[in-house]
Amino acid sequence: MKTTTLYIEKIPVIISGEKSDKAYIYVHGKMSDKESAETFAQIAESKGYQTICFDLPEHGERKNENYRCDIWNGISDLHQISSYTFANWKSVSLFACSLGAYFSLQAYRDISFEKCFFLSPIVNMEYLIQNMFLWFHVTEEMLYTEREIPTPIDTLSWDYYQYVKKNPVTKWNSPTYILYGGKDNLQSLQVIENFAKTNHVALTISEQSEHFFMGNEDDEMIKNWLYDNL
Repeated sequence: MKTTTLYIEKIPVIISGEKSDKAYIYVHGKMSDKESAETFAQIAESKGYQTICFDLPEHGERKNENYRCDIWNGISDLHQISSYTFANWKSVSLFACSLGAYFSLQAYRDISFEKCFFLSPIVNMEYLIQNMFLWFHVTEEMLYTEREIPTPIDTLSWDYYQYVKKNPVTKWNSPTYILYGGKDNLQSLQVIENFAKTNHVALTISEQSEHFFMGNEDDEMIKNWLYDNL
């Protein structure tokens, strides 16, 4: 598959696929990188799309940068990527995974895409953070005092928690497909169903899949979901 590498500002980017006037922005999840878009890009190319994938802060080529993967830097980077993409393609769609989906829901709330695909999306970050309080025996008072508290999942931040509480995801305008694992422990089925019903989302549930979709049959499940809907 044809690929081009470049930098948008300081963000490392791969553009995959034969030249087209249609493109997908691909936003990877935590502990991933832009190279994880390869399978998606192949499917997208078969449907006539190019794919623009990039490394989030502290991921891929950017692991050693002094630039945190927080909501503010994430939104800034996603804005730079979308500005470039909308300037160079007539039709723009979106694929985002897990934390990448949360960043996208925040950064792109006022943008209309042709289509959106969310894999294991975090649609309610406050729900997740409050669960982390329970899992790791942290209280709001402790976080307010300490400002930041490391956990095995991520560092809890008081400023981030305040942002999340003040900016719930309540409206999403683009036609969207979600693939959700029935054993996802980061977002409950009720949280996902509420988001889907409120925003007219086509929801597919893979009953035996976990949040990271790393089971034996999960790759085929994702591919079939994309081929059927892309």
